[in-house]
Amino acid sequence: MAKRFLNTISFLLCMMLLFSCGEKNKPANKQPTSVKKEAPSTSAKTKTILFFGNSLTAGYGLDDVSESFPSLIQDKIDSMHLPYKAINGGVSGETSAGGKSRIDWLLRQKIDVFVLELGANDGLRGVSPQETQKNLQDIIDKVKAKYPGAKLVLLGMQIPPNMGKNYVTQFKEIYPALAAKNNMALVPFLLQGVGGVPSLNQPDRIHPNAEGAKIVAENVWEVLQGVLTE
Repeated sequence: MAKRFLNTISFLLCMMLLFSCGEKNKPANKQPTSVKKEAPSTSAKTKTILFFGNSLTAGYGLDDVSESFPSLIQDKIDSMHLPYKAINGGVSGETSAGGKSRIDWLLRQKIDVFVLELGANDGLRGVSPQETQKNLQDIIDKVKAKYPGAKLVLLGMQIPPNMGKNYVTQFKEIYPALAAKNNMALVPFLLQGVGGVPSLNQPDRIHPNAEGAKIVAENVWEVLQGVLTE
C-alpha cells in the first residue's frame, strides 16, 4: 500500500514537467486518424467514435499508432463485431482552450460517440478549474448541438499535489460534475493502475508504454463497452 502511494505521488509530480513539454511538440493542425485496421465500411450502419484529447489519446512516444489506447479499443470492437470505427483526435500538449477552438473542424464528420480526454495540461499550468470546466462544457455543448443523439463519455484526470490541496480537489471534481450535468458516462481516472508504475511507463515516467496503454484501454473499455452495447 505504501509503495503504491509513493508511486502515485511520484507519477503526479512528474506530470508538471512532462505534460507541459508536450506543448513544444504540438503539431499545428494534426488531422484525426482512423484507427480501424480495414478500410472503413461505407455501410450506413457503421458508426463513428471520436476520441478527443491530448498526448495520452494520441499515443505519444509509442512505436506505432496501433499501440495507442483508441487503437486497442478498436481491436476490442472488431473482436465483438460491433459496427463502430474509432477516430483518434488526440494532439500532444492540447489544452481545454485549444480543444474548444479545434472541435468545430472535427465535427464536420458524423459523430455517434464522443470520448473527451482533456484538462490535464490546464491543471499543470494553474488555469482556474472554473475556466477549464467552462471550456470543457463549451466543447460538450458544441457536440450536443451538432449531434444531439451522440453518446458522451468523459475520461477523468488528476494533477500533482504540489498545486495545493484546494486546487487539486477542485480540479478532480470537474469531471464528475460535468458527467452528471451532461449525462455522460465517466471513467474516474484514465491512468488508474498505470500512473506511478515505472514498468508501465516510458522513460519520461508519465506517458504509458505499450503495456501501460493496454491497461489504459481496459480502464476506458470497462465503461465504453456498456455505452456501445446498451
